[in-house]
Amino acid sequence: MALPKKLSHRLLFGVLLGLGFYVALALWSDVRGIAAALERLSWWVIPAACGLSFLNYVVRFAKWQRYLTLLAIRIDAKTSFLIYLSGLSMSVTPGKMGEVFKSWLLKKVTGTPISRSAPIVFAERFTDLLGYLLLIAIGGLASAGDYAWIFWATLALCVVALCLVGNRAFGDFALRLADKLPVLKRATPKLEVALASTRILLAPREILMPTFVSFVGWGLECTGFWLIANAIVPDSVPYLFAIFAFALSAVAGAVAIVFPGGLVITEGFLGTLLRPRYQPAAEATLGLAGDAAREYARSQAAGTVILARVCTLWFAVLVGFLAMGLFTRRFGAVEEEPTD
Repeated sequence: MALPKKLSHRLLFGVLLGLGFYVALALWSDVRGIAAALERLSWWVIPAACGLSFLNYVVRFAKWQRYLTLLAIRIDAKTSFLIYLSGLSMSVTPGKMGEVFKSWLLKKVTGTPISRSAPIVFAERFTDLLGYLLLIAIGGLASAGDYAWIFWATLALCVVALCLVGNRAFGDFALRLADKLPVLKRATPKLEVALASTRILLAPREILMPTFVSFVGWGLECTGFWLIANAIVPDSVPYLFAIFAFALSAVAGAVAIVFPGGLVITEGFLGTLLRPRYQPAAEATLGLAGDAAREYARSQAAGTVILARVCTLWFAVLVGFLAMGLFTRRFGAVEEEPTD
C-alpha cells in the first residue's frame, strides 16, 4: 500500500519529528527511569488504552456519517467506515488537516468533488475543539487559573470562526477577494462550493450533536490516559484531573497547527501538568526529596506521556495504515493529485 507522494512526505515528516522528539525527551528525562516505569505496567493497561482509543473512533464515526448525510453524499456504512479509518493515517499532519485525504477516497468511490466534501474535516476539527473545551471545563478549569487563558482564547477563536462562516456578507467578500488574486482566481468556484458545504455543516442547529459526540469520544481517550498515568505512579492522578490535563494538552497542540499532530506542544503540556502530581508520590512512597524527587517525577511523567501518545496518536496512525491497506486492496491505489 502506497500513499500519494505529497501526503506521504507530510506523514514522513511527522513520523521523523515524533521519533526525534521522543528520543530527546527520553535522554533528557533519564532513559533508565522511563524503562523502569514501563516495566511496572500491568499487561492489560496498553490494550485497554488502545481499545478506548478505538472506541473513540467508533463513536466519532457517527459525526462523519451525519456530515455525509447533510451533504447528500451516499455511500454504504462499511465503505464509509473504511474511508474514515483510513484518514487516521494522516493524524500526524499539521492540524490533522491531512485527513482531507478522506475526500480523495470519497471521490474515488462516489465521484464526490473534493471541494464539496473537504469541509467535513474542518467541521470535525471544529467540533472536536468544542468537545475538548467541555472536557476542560468539567475536568477542572476553575482550579487551574494559570491555564485558563488557553481555554478562553480557544473558545473565542471558535466563536469568531463560527460567526464568520455563518455570515454571508463575509463569505461573499472572501470570494470576491479570491477572484481578484491571481493565485486564487482559478480556485474561486471550488472555494464557493467549499464555503456552501461549510455553512451547512456548521449551521447553529448542527453544532450540538457533533460536539457532544466529540465530548464522549475524546473523553474515552482521556480515560485511557488516566489508566496509564496511574499504572505508572499508582493513585497519583485523579480522574477529573486526567481529563483536564489530556484535553488541555490536546487543545494546545491543536491550536499550534504548524506542529504535526500537536507533537512537542501536546507532550510538553502533558508532562508539565503531570510532574507536580508525581513528585508528592515520590516523596510519600519512596522517601525521596529535593532533586531526587523532581528527577523521579520527570522520568515517570516522560514515560507516561510517551506511552499515552503511543496509545492515542500513534495507534491512530497504525489503524489508519491498516484501513488504507484494506481500501487499496478493494478499490485500487489512490491517484496522486485527484482533479475536482
